[in-house]
Amino acid sequence: MLEIIKQPWPWYVSGILIGLTVPALLLIGNKSFGVSSSLRHICAACLPSKIPFFSYNWKKEIWNLFFVAGILLGGFIAVQLLSNPEPIQIAASTKAQLAALGVKDFSGLMPMDLFGVDQILSLKGLIFMVIGGFAVGFGTRYAGGCTSGHAIMGLSNLQLPSLIATISFMVGGFVSTWVLLPIIFKLIA
Repeated sequence: MLEIIKQPWPWYVSGILIGLTVPALLLIGNKSFGVSSSLRHICAACLPSKIPFFSYNWKKEIWNLFFVAGILLGGFIAVQLLSNPEPIQIAASTKAQLAALGVKDFSGLMPMDLFGVDQILSLKGLIFMVIGGFAVGFGTRYAGGCTSGHAIMGLSNLQLPSLIATISFMVGGFVSTWVLLPIIFKLIA
């Protein structure tokens, strides 16, 4: 059984399991799936201030913090105890396209050419981590939720704003991958 758990699962199995989280949360406690709001709860708990956005009863939403803690704990257990020793499978065409941009180290979960310690402290790291993180945070707040909340929970509830947000996330991802990423690599090479 442990060997089955250690193997990469097909997307359709993982997708169904993630999708079943939605009805489970709704049935167990009438809760919505989403992770981005947990950062707001943490800020409201740790940084009491007179900022209206953080002035609410965050304890009422404490279940969300336990949910996120479970995600982190599950990820830690998966990496420490259930890791697959085989290298991550990346399509040859993807490797070739990334190699053309200067990304050549595929030995880990993330390319060390982008996410190594020396890279994080470079201009490339500044662009990817700080500006990219700001864009994700701003987009999450502007869209009223994260990709998981809109794509999993919002679409399952047939919400038009979630459909629009999910389509926008996908279009933004395609534009970032095929247009912006090559430009950024050329500028900072």
